Amino acid sequence: MTYSSDTLWVKAYLYLPQGCSLPDITTYETSHPGSVSSAFPEFASIHTSLHLQPLASHYPAATMHDTDNIPEQWPVLIYCRGGLGSYGGVNTVWLEQFVHKGYIVFAPSYRGNEGGQGRDEYGGRDAEDVHAAYRLVQRLPFVDPTRISLMGFSRGAINAVHTSTAYNEGPDRVHKLVLWSGVSDVERTYHERTDLRRTLKRVLGGSPRAVPEAYLARSPLSKANKLSCPVLIMHGTSDTQVNYSHGTRMYHWLKRRGADVTFHAYGGQDHHFHEKIHESALNNMFDWLAAP
Repeated sequence: MTYSSDTLWVKAYLYLPQGCSLPDITTYETSHPGSVSSAFPEFASIHTSLHLQPLASHYPAATMHDTDNIPEQWPVLIYCRGGLGSYGGVNTVWLEQFVHKGYIVFAPSYRGNEGGQGRDEYGGRDAEDVHAAYRLVQRLPFVDPTRISLMGFSRGAINAVHTSTAYNEGPDRVHKLVLWSGVSDVERTYHERTDLRRTLKRVLGGSPRAVPEAYLARSPLSKANKLSCPVLIMHGTSDTQVNYSHGTRMYHWLKRRGADVTFHAYGGQDHHFHEKIHESALNNMFDWLAAP
């Protein structure tokens, strides 16, 4: 789908669980490409324009047996992808795994990616793309606005923490935050990942010595004191892309200030977990999200 962030059109994926659907969306978009909000009255209060393009699923559609217990409002997981540009794009297989847990899933591609306008700044102005996504899903009539959680994978931790600290109080606050193999210190990433140094200097405007403020502004650790929602940190002890210490430092920083934080360490796992471990980690994550 395409949605508005600042003055830009950016791309995202929207996955709806079985039983939650937009009526006749495929038929309408085929004959009347453009804004969905003009087609369905329930979107009339959403000022952000949308353009949806249905995609095929990797999985066969499930048969609904208990149609009496379909909720009127659903929990949401906003998935913040890792990587930069075309590297490490939205993992749609993961999204289908998430939606089968009974969550609406919204996954911004960030500006400048997949045909969207603007430029991905690795947690710079593209952070607004997740803010805009959060405001958008809040106003969908079939969303439970009190149960909108965020998950940041790898670099996506930057964008997820940005949003969680922007919406950290009152009825609009983020429900829960998951940091999976997440970056916590961008300057440390620069020193650890020699293969990324040229890219980081190009995107951020220089090295940490030249523009320390750009690295600090993007580092989740610098905003940790503003996090008020429960936080789950998941990290493999053998992560070769985002060192395990990123997870432990964020955990201890939050723990020292009395935050509601949980840490799941996955022994011997790299940046992406082995299939069986991934499945177990996924179940643990959704059990934690569903807990009071």
